[in-house]
Amino acid sequence: MRCLSLSLSLRLALLFAAITLITLGSLGLFLYLSLEKELTWRDDQTLRGRLERMEALLSQTDSVTALQEQPRLYANMLGNTENVLWVLDANGNVLIDINPPGLPVPHASHNTHIRFSAGEQPEPYRLARVAVVIRGQTLTLVAGRTLTERNRMLADYRATLAGALLLGTLVSAFMGWLVSHLGLRPVRRITRTIADIHTDTLGTRLSLSDQPPELQQLSARLNAMMERLEAGFDRLARFSEDLAHEMRTPLHTLIGQTQQSLSRPRNTADYRQLLLSNLEEHERLSRMINSMLFLARTEQSERTLTKETVDLNALTDNLFDYFQDIAEEQQMTLENKATDTLCASRKLVQRALANLLDNALRYGTPGGTIRVSSTRDDQTFVLKVFNTGNSIAPQHLPKLFDRFYRCDPSRQDASETGGLGLAIVAAIMAQHGGKAIIANAPGGVEASLVFPSA
Repeated sequence: MRCLSLSLSLRLALLFAAITLITLGSLGLFLYLSLEKELTWRDDQTLRGRLERMEALLSQTDSVTALQEQPRLYANMLGNTENVLWVLDANGNVLIDINPPGLPVPHASHNTHIRFSAGEQPEPYRLARVAVVIRGQTLTLVAGRTLTERNRMLADYRATLAGALLLGTLVSAFMGWLVSHLGLRPVRRITRTIADIHTDTLGTRLSLSDQPPELQQLSARLNAMMERLEAGFDRLARFSEDLAHEMRTPLHTLIGQTQQSLSRPRNTADYRQLLLSNLEEHERLSRMINSMLFLARTEQSERTLTKETVDLNALTDNLFDYFQDIAEEQQMTLENKATDTLCASRKLVQRALANLLDNALRYGTPGGTIRVSSTRDDQTFVLKVFNTGNSIAPQHLPKLFDRFYRCDPSRQDASETGGLGLAIVAAIMAQHGGKAIIANAPGGVEASLVFPSA
């Protein structure tokens, strides 16, 4: 867990260092093993050559005894005190012994092929031996050399490699930190900009022109998120203001009527009239609260819809029966041209369609027509509610589904939804994965519920 607290620059520096350590370490190990192998091969070739020269010298000499009397002939080819040479008879007796380092005398060999061996006492060494027959006599020729100087050279080489590996790792770690530190400057710039954003500066946006291509998409997404947050805060602020205004009106009415009634004695009929008037305001508050609760439950994305096949023509007929009396008072004609079926929540679709019909009856032109129709294509299913009437100003269209929004603020809302009807429609459609649209149409206004095709 502590690794997670490291900065990204430090983690990249450690990653660079690890990669360098592995790469240079592998390369150094390969070079070291190659050098060691090459030195061993060269030593073996040198020992093989000495055995061959010693065999040739013995062949050219009358006897071993004559060779013993002239040690300079073979001593010169040893070169220095690191080299040894033995000539043994078949019983292992030493005939010629040149052993400056004091290595132990090996046993006689009966193998006519050169064999190599190594030892560690009294110091590391390597031997080559072979059995030869010269003038009917079997002799064992042994040539060798100590490895102290070679091992010292390899130790120095290892130390050099280790120093180079350490230095390379440190340089790589520093360069990795420097590169990542410089490369992450745009990220730190984004962080500082976002850290300076507060509720009163939600309009701040990240500049895309000075961002590298890898961060432009991130900056664009953050800007889009800020736009959504700003819009959400604006809606919340407007909702709070509208809610206070909507609740203040009936509360002021209740308080004013009650204070007026208590200002002087009243008869039973007056108090009855006061209670009836208060009841209307209480019902208005109740409708508003119920709509808000319904809207809150509908907007819960984790709620699972219970979908069923809905006969839209029958559903529209039922709603027309409910609104028939109101339509007759407005002298408005209801036309049901909805066809086909829809897989959706019957209760929610009925609520959305009822809100649109209620809105059309309240804002449609008396004596006009309200028509419900439906269309379907490969991508969507659209349920439409058209009412004759005046068109809506373009600046109001994008805001019609906001809570408590009115094109005419002076007009009070007496509907059952308490000013939240269209907001409920939008929430219902969002829960179905669709959308609600209101647009001007020839002769009136048309609201559309767009469902995705199953």
